[in-house]
Amino acid sequence: MIENNELYLQTLGKNAKQASYALAALTGIQKQALLSAIAASLTVKSTEILAANLNDVAQARENGLNETMIDRLLLDPCRLKGVISDINNVINLADPVGAELESQLLDNGLRLSRRRVPLGVIGVIYEARPNVTVDIAVLALKTGNAVILRGGKETLQSNLALSEAIRIAVVEQGLPADCVQLINRPDRALVSGLVKLDKFVDMIVPRGGHHLQRLCAEQATIPVILGGIGICHLYADKDANIAKSIDVILNAKVQRPTVCNALDTLLVHASIIDTLLPQLFSILNAQGVSVYGCEQTKDMADKLGMSIALATDDTYAQEWLSLTLGIKIVADIDAAIRHIRTYSSGHSEGILTDNIHASAHFINLVDSAAVYVNASTRFTDGSQFGLGAEVAVSTQKLHARGPMGLEALTTYKWIGHGEYAVRK
Repeated sequence: MIENNELYLQTLGKNAKQASYALAALTGIQKQALLSAIAASLTVKSTEILAANLNDVAQARENGLNETMIDRLLLDPCRLKGVISDINNVINLADPVGAELESQLLDNGLRLSRRRVPLGVIGVIYEARPNVTVDIAVLALKTGNAVILRGGKETLQSNLALSEAIRIAVVEQGLPADCVQLINRPDRALVSGLVKLDKFVDMIVPRGGHHLQRLCAEQATIPVILGGIGICHLYADKDANIAKSIDVILNAKVQRPTVCNALDTLLVHASIIDTLLPQLFSILNAQGVSVYGCEQTKDMADKLGMSIALATDDTYAQEWLSLTLGIKIVADIDAAIRHIRTYSSGHSEGILTDNIHASAHFINLVDSAAVYVNASTRFTDGSQFGLGAEVAVSTQKLHARGPMGLEALTTYKWIGHGEYAVRK
């Protein structure tokens, strides 16, 4: 089986590399036509796609997956329509490929420039989100990249149906079907094999939990974009507007609690707990949010007749992905920053304050991919940032950081023009 897996991956890699050469030659107009064809194909095949997804959902329930995971893998007609609509958004985005980043005439006679070019072949490993199959394929093709997709076993039937519809459109546009390939075997060994396929794959993007991120970081022989884990914080400062802060906290926690940019821990300045927490407890309780709090938070909850659990180092280090919130009382802004430095995954943090000095201090000292002042962490998203569909949210510092759009799937080459120049 190992030999078969190796041969299988080598074949995928060779085919993807070959297909990438055809994509690199496409004009911007040809790419727009390709994406339009994909949207049309997905629409035509929507009945088959939804039927495949129903099978995945039924199998997930039979296997005892929780409702959070089932919500992630569910594709209903409305969601599928939204996925297809997002393709049109990407079509309308400017194509970064071919853009000249800078140009200068050097003393040696060369006119030197940097030009954006596709990366080549991208490998993306993701879990129970079939929409990612479309998002990644569309962004990769828009930037002239071939892509190898490895989705979770929970969404295999959905991903097969989606990728087949995409490949039909690719062929209709006169391109190799293998511009988009899906690993159609659930064997986990294929993940370890894919991240070592450095002869053919130029970048790996893992979209999943801590285990997947660490596996890729430790085993890959290809550059890896790490991210997707969001232990996100909001700090309510002593100069925060209480009523407006509650609205932001509630949005960050309950608007969609199962995603990586949802709020996990609220830090509260000790001077405002008497005005903020009683109102907040009541609202969180009405929304069905469970709370883990520090001893001071728990004492206040007890006095108010609210039942909350005692927080620990482990709970503060938890990405909840559910209607659960950690709360900690801090003495000042620097204590809040220290807590964030200890527990944050580097995804998204925010401060709630009307004090411009406090907000500047927070921005300067909190080192995460996205830092907000008086705004919900839920904004850390490719579409909200105006990037179109996103590849992932990177929490690393090299090449790409935060929501990754089209430019994150490109690199550049140096181009030198001379008059039959020779070096002296």
